[in-house]
Amino acid sequence: MKKGIHPESYRPVVFKDMSNGDMFLSRSTVNTRETIEFEGETYPLVKVEISNTSHPFYTGKSTLVDTAGRIDKFRNRYGDRSKK
Repeated sequence: MKKGIHPESYRPVVFKDMSNGDMFLSRSTVNTRETIEFEGETYPLVKVEISNTSHPFYTGKSTLVDTAGRIDKFRNRYGDRSKK
């Protein structure tokens, strides 16, 4: 890596996928207040909603959203409010 091209705060950081608990170590300049013990060392912690271990594109598990069922539930609860 070239010297002097990265900011001073460029350091190892643990990213934790909150949907499945998977963690991985990378380098980042992100500001964090939390730390975590990872592989025997203490690192700053960044919590992410989704990562490659939980994203449907990478895992091959896609979820089918039942939009027709949701629309029917809405119409049953609130009646047909479509403009005629």
